[in-house]
Amino acid sequence: MSIIVRQATIHDLDLVAPLFDAYRQFYAQPADLALARRFLEERFRHAESVVLLALNEATGEGVGFTQLYPLFSSVRATRRYLLNDLFVTPEKRRFGVAAALLHAATAHARAMGMAGMSLSTANDNLPAQRLYESMGWQLDSGFREYHLTL
Repeated sequence: MSIIVRQATIHDLDLVAPLFDAYRQFYAQPADLALARRFLEERFRHAESVVLLALNEATGEGVGFTQLYPLFSSVRATRRYLLNDLFVTPEKRRFGVAAALLHAATAHARAMGMAGMSLSTANDNLPAQRLYESMGWQLDSGFREYHLTL
C-alpha cells in the first residue's frame, strides 16, 4: 500500500472527521461524528491547528491523521508543536502509516521553524511508545505533568 501524507484543509472534513471520531472512540469517548466535524471545522476556520492526513494513494481513502497545535516556551523563547493526536485505522496499522505521519509532522515543524515537538500517550499504549522511541522521541523525566479540569 502506497501512502501519501499531505496537509488537510477545511475541504477535507469528510475525510478527516470519521478518522477523528474513531480516534476519540479509541480513547473511550462516545461516537459523535457531528461533534468531531464541528471541532475540526473550528480548528480549520481559526487556523488553530495543523492536520496532516494520510491517504491510500490507490483509493484516496483516509487511513490516518495527526493534529499539531502550536505552543510557545517562555523560558526558551521558542515555538514548538504539541503533537496532540495521531491515529491510524486499525486495518491499516503495521503498514508504516504512523511512521509516515510522524516523518511528515517533523518535516512540517522544521519547515515552520519550530524548536521541537512534544506529545503524550496513554501509559498502556505500548505500540505507540515503541514507535515514538524508535524514531528518536525521548521520554521526559525532568518534569511532572499536572492537569486541572474546569
